[in-house]
Amino acid sequence: MTDNTHYTAILAEGSAVPTLLCGHCRSMLSRNRIFSNQGNDHQAIQCNTIGLCSADDCGALNCCDEALARIDNPERRFGIAS
Repeated sequence: MTDNTHYTAILAEGSAVPTLLCGHCRSMLSRNRIFSNQGNDHQAIQCNTIGLCSADDCGALNCCDEALARIDNPERRFGIAS
């Protein structure tokens, strides 16, 4: 049986640089582990942007769409903290 569990990433409040947190363990999601979810080789969830938690005891799959939508200035999305 395949585990299809995924979480919703959280936008950190009050951060000078937009920072996404894992919806499971609240660890910071690294910019180099946030991907566009397009094509046949990516995760099969209804989500445009996914983030993989790099915390040793977590590794959760996060949907980042809602958190990214909360960033007012689209140009700031490119500055997601890593």
